[in-house]
Amino acid sequence: MWFVYILRCSDGYLYTGCTSDLDERLGRHNSGYVSATKLRLPVILITYIAFMEEHKAFAFEKYLKSGSGRAFINRHFL
Repeated sequence: MWFVYILRCSDGYLYTGCTSDLDERLGRHNSGYVSATKLRLPVILITYIAFMEEHKAFAFEKYLKSGSGRAFINRHFL
């Protein structure tokens, strides 16, 4: 399984990522090992979406990082 996840950082920033091991990745975020979020700790998991195929997960992550994807996040997850 592959997971696309959305985190809310302590400063309100929303981070979107993709991983095959969600628990391990969240641990890395909260331990400061991810450069994009290490100065924004702690992070809180807002939601995640599971995919059977890696390429579909990465395509959805890419969409969520676009302008219309950000609007989708705001409408459906916040």
